[in-house]
Amino acid sequence: MIFNSTPLDGACVIEVERHADERGFLARTFCEREFAEHGLPMRIVQSSTIHSPRRNTLRGLHYQEAPHREIKLVRCTRGSIFLVMVDLRADSDTQNDWLGVELTAWNERMAYIPEGFAQGYQTLEDDTEVHYQMSHHYVPEAARGVRWDDPAFGIEWPAADEPLISERDRAWPDRLPSA
Repeated sequence: MIFNSTPLDGACVIEVERHADERGFLARTFCEREFAEHGLPMRIVQSSTIHSPRRNTLRGLHYQEAPHREIKLVRCTRGSIFLVMVDLRADSDTQNDWLGVELTAWNERMAYIPEGFAQGYQTLEDDTEVHYQMSHHYVPEAARGVRWDDPAFGIEWPAADEPLISERDRAWPDRLPSA
């Protein structure tokens, strides 16, 4: 794996390294030891797959409140997404900054999203699937979010005109939370 740092403190974009021959390829997508060597602790306790049949589906921006904060490792396994992460940590030099990265089934990139970040994505094509690995179990009572179009963040979504978005995600507060 190739670990690429980002402008957001603690966040990382990871590229898999293919080992190919005439049979196809093998590519490691997680190794606890390699992540730790790059200062990215990760203990996976839960994995989820999300399928979105329609392009321009927008999910997020989500996070879990302390003490249930989680690290997420996100990979697009079919189709493509524009993934956004926002640093909500009060003690961070990059607090309230955001980063958008395109994850596709073809570029095989993954995003490492630290605790204290909100995260969401917009599908860039129909029939898209996203795989999540999390460091903490989902706790419904700790689930929180911020609005995808909060002007305080100024996120530049690829197609923000009329996204398909849940009522729950539309109802998140239009303000900066204390994470």
